Amino acid sequence: MAKKPKLLADLFHDTLKDVYFAEKKILATLPKMAKAAQSKELKAAFLKHQKETVGQIKRLEGVFKILGKKPTAKKCEAIMGITKEGAEIMTEYKGMPALDAGLAAAAQAVEHYEISRYGTLATWAKELGMPEAVSLLDATLKEEKATDVALTALAKSVVNVEAEQDLQG
Repeated sequence: MAKKPKLLADLFHDTLKDVYFAEKKILATLPKMAKAAQSKELKAAFLKHQKETVGQIKRLEGVFKILGKKPTAKKCEAIMGITKEGAEIMTEYKGMPALDAGLAAAAQAVEHYEISRYGTLATWAKELGMPEAVSLLDATLKEEKATDVALTALAKSVVNVEAEQDLQG
């Protein structure tokens, strides 16, 4: 019996499950990163993104609904690796001047992964003729890009500067 060919719609659904897992993992990780952060600005950025992530999960659930599928998570090895690196930074740099710079960098690795995934999903949704899904995915893509820009600004203005202080002093 021939195997049923996997089409773009199948890939879209599998990637959606992957991102759903990733967002739930990120939601669980952000409070830990906020707690570990030394800078009040970085703590606030993590807490703000935690609230945004709740909305992003709801949007993903909306995309599952458009597909007529139950929201299901599929383990995302990429996000597991990225969050593991973040956890290592929290442990290895606890109380150190470079902790926040490392946390910001780890958060940006997450954002870059998400930006690539949401961009791809939005493109596929458009190609598959799902304008409502495109709208939901684009809204999240804009938030992820804005978070990345905010983290860059925070790194340049605060956390990287603080990480260098003890070297200068």
